[in-house]
Amino acid sequence: MKGKVYLVGAGPGDPELLTLKAMRLLRTADAVLHDDLVAPEILQVIPTAAQVYNVGKRCGTKKIRQEEINFLMIALADSGLRVVRLKSGDPLIFGRGGEEIEALHAANIPYEIVPGVTSALGAAATSAIPLTHRHASSALVFITAHQAEGAEAVDWARLAGSGATLVIYMPGSDYSAIAVKLKAAGLSHGTPCAIVSQATTQHQQTHRTTIAELSRAPRLTSPTLLIIGKVVRFADPVSLVQPFVISADCAVDTTANEEPIA
Repeated sequence: MKGKVYLVGAGPGDPELLTLKAMRLLRTADAVLHDDLVAPEILQVIPTAAQVYNVGKRCGTKKIRQEEINFLMIALADSGLRVVRLKSGDPLIFGRGGEEIEALHAANIPYEIVPGVTSALGAAATSAIPLTHRHASSALVFITAHQAEGAEAVDWARLAGSGATLVIYMPGSDYSAIAVKLKAAGLSHGTPCAIVSQATTQHQQTHRTTIAELSRAPRLTSPTLLIIGKVVRFADPVSLVQPFVISADCAVDTTANEEPIA
């Protein structure tokens, strides 16, 4: 009998943001294929008997090609195993989840998608930035600064004119290039921006600036997010100088690895 693949979101970093369903699936997995950015505390709940593969891609460095990940998922499930494809953030937001779904469809492999907290929501929460606000922004747009070759270019002018809060995933370290595009699109040079590094982890840093000063912003440790819009003005000043710290009480319970899935 064929097994099944679960595309599971691990959240942005804080292990407590893993969903209960994701935790149950991890505890009963036969095989796990995980991204580099998944917190070590989350990986600790995987059964010791399970096959574990690090298939992450970071900073342009690839341990394994996407086609190889697809092949491995399919082969493991085809042999009857319960496979968890553990992806940082949410599996369907800038994580190639769509490509993996296509591969599973083509191979006639059963699958299920388990959503996770995407990094934009985690970064906004721990920096106390309301992504929408009835007096500042009633729309929200997620963008990636890294696009596939031949993909349609981002229409910055249309986005700038929408008044939406913009969240740019994977902005890279050259903020000046993004600043030029935003200015050319018509956004005010005084538009607030926030760069959030390693969101929801004990190493999180948040730097608030404006489009005019964005090119001089510090190069924070990746992964980073860039939040742009009037809502950044509402950020809690305390959160901007004190990184979010996971307390000792937040440690994931790893003693229940043998509990069956509910």
